Parts: sequence; C-alpha cells; structure tokens
Amino acid sequence: MAFTAKDVQRLREQTNAGMMDCKKALTASDGDFDKAIEFLREKGLAAAAKKAGRIAAEGMVYAGVCEKCGVGAMIEVNSETDFVAKNEVFQNFVKDLATVVMTDNPADVAALGACKYPGEDKLVSDVLTEKVATIGENLQIRRFVRFCEKTANVAYVHMGGKIGVLVGMEVSDNLKGNAVITELGHDVCMQIAAMNPQYLNRESVPADVIAHEKEILMAQTVNEGKPANVAEKIVNGRINKFYEENCLLDQAFVKENKLSVSKYVESKAKELGGSIQIVKFARYEKGEGLAKREDDFAAEVAAMAKK
Repeated sequence: MAFTAKDVQRLREQTNAGMMDCKKALTASDGDFDKAIEFLREKGLAAAAKKAGRIAAEGMVYAGVCEKCGVGAMIEVNSETDFVAKNEVFQNFVKDLATVVMTDNPADVAALGACKYPGEDKLVSDVLTEKVATIGENLQIRRFVRFCEKTANVAYVHMGGKIGVLVGMEVSDNLKGNAVITELGHDVCMQIAAMNPQYLNRESVPADVIAHEKEILMAQTVNEGKPANVAEKIVNGRINKFYEENCLLDQAFVKENKLSVSKYVESKAKELGGSIQIVKFARYEKGEGLAKREDDFAAEVAAMAKK
C-alpha cells in the first residue's frame, strides 16, 4: 500500500513524532495508517503527543560565543521539571541547539526546527521529538537570540542556566582579541544578570514609557503638595532616577559604584588606548513570564493510594 508526503505529514501531526520516524513507520506498515501509529507507539515515539500539552516552565538558558567565528548565541529550552534540566543529555541538547543558531542563523524557532542537527542526518524538530520520548517530559524550544561577528561578543550563564546574558561591543581594531575586552564584557554581563536593566540607554526607552512614568511622578509630586509649576521641574529631575535604574549605561557599575557603566567603559577604553562601546545586550531568565506548574500534593498522594 503506497503513501504520500501528505500521509507522512498527517501522521506527524497526529503523533508529534519526527518526519523520518513517520516515514519509517508508514514504510514498515505498508502505508497502513493505524498500524503506523501502533509502530510509533511501540517505539515510544508517539508518546510526545501526550506530553506536548503539559506545562514546561523549567529547563535552562545557555549562552555561548563561537571561538572560531565570534558569533554569539543564547537560547532557552524549557522542560517540566528542574530535575531534567540537570540531566547531562538535556544540557548537551541545549548547547547543540545554540551551535545551530550560531552556524545556521535561523529566523525563528520554526526555522530552527527545520535546521539539520549537528552530527546527525536529522532535523532539529525530529531530535526534539526523540528527546521528549526518551527523557519523558514535554520539552519546548522557547526563544533564542544571535549576535553576529561584527561585534565583540561575550556570554555569561548564571547558576547553571537560571539566567543567561549576551553582550555585544563595538571595539577599535587595536583592541580586538584583547583579553581585557573579554573580562570587561564578563563584568558587564554580571551587571546585567544582577541588575536586570530593561534598556541599553536613554535613547532606547520608548517615548510612551517615559510619558507614562512622568504622569505617575507628576501625580506623586502634586500629592506631596507641590504646586504644578514646581512639580514639573521636580519630575524632570526624578525621571533621571528612572534612567539610572532601568538603563544599563546609566546604572551604577556594581564593581565600581561611584561610576556609571558608561563612565567605567570609557575609563577602560582610555586606559587601553582605544574605543569601546556597548551596543546591545540580551538577558534571558529561565521561565520568566510562563505559567508555573502547580502540583496538588494531596491529590497526588490520594491517586497513588488508589494504585
């Protein structure tokens, strides 16, 4: 019994198994759809379909820079439990995905799934499905970011993958490859991990965000009993505090808090006899914004007692 590419796609959608596995299943079952599903279930590959709906808010963030090309990448892959995140197989899988991001430059998560997995004749999406089956939990590639080789990129991973940071700097030619630049980038990464700035600098803060903040500060100032004409001047002064808290380059540098990050970078550039500019950064925190799994312990114990 023959089968078509549409049959393979339909089997994949129904079982969430990999494309090649679906093709093998249909071949082994001579095109019989029901037998193909049984084949996948027997192999443990159809199990991913049941796991796909379960909450995955644990996992890990990984960030790295390619030693050969200088491209930086950071990725978050989620699992259901923190236990799986400590599994070496899972950790290596996440690192391999970061390598794919560096080398293939996929446009989004869907495009990443269509990339070839390192060292294997399989797609990333197929390997993901296999990992779900073997690890036994729902796994989700949530997001990634890539910094090209035009910037001097530095990566940092905090607490085994709880937080990841990627920093991109523009440096003068005489400072490229300088170990001090990497050290500076690492310090800035730690600053970002700890202080969680929302913006790079004042210019990158959206106008509507500043307008909203000024409205709040104006209301606070008026409620303090200040007249409107005085309140406006006070608000303009207080908005600087917002910048200092939320903009990386305006924050007090954690290793030298008498200087802002921008002033510290300037001092380093002067010391090294070149130019250094932080032009971009990204910070991922594992599971941020995702619904967390809430286990009902009493119900779990009751269910176990019935077995």
